[in-house]
Amino acid sequence: MASTILVLPDCAHAFELTGAWATSADQCGKVFIRKGRANQVTFRNLSGVYGKGFIVEADRLRGKFEICAIKSRKDEGQTINIIVGCAQGIMMSNVQFFLKTVDDNTITRQFPGVEGMDATYYRCKI
Repeated sequence: MASTILVLPDCAHAFELTGAWATSADQCGKVFIRKGRANQVTFRNLSGVYGKGFIVEADRLRGKFEICAIKSRKDEGQTINIIVGCAQGIMMSNVQFFLKTVDDNTITRQFPGVEGMDATYYRCKI
């Protein structure tokens, strides 16, 4: 990975991240599926074969194997700085994401200090 996310009261013009994001726009249907009574977006079985992705919801980010609660978000121009708390088994860790908006349906995750390690994600229309 929905409801509106990350639109905090002090961020009236924040970039809308809500939804499913995949590393290949052409593979969205192979990475994500809608399931259940609520028609919720989730990962398909074997989705990792077709690419990586994540789902953004009102107060969390979901990966295939982890759920992260959004602790803070700061928008500065085209850059979004998000800090999340992730639970993996019995461990809890904080992770910082630097996202650069390319357009309304494309973002790039940046890894400061690591040249050429950027990952581009595309909004999936599921």
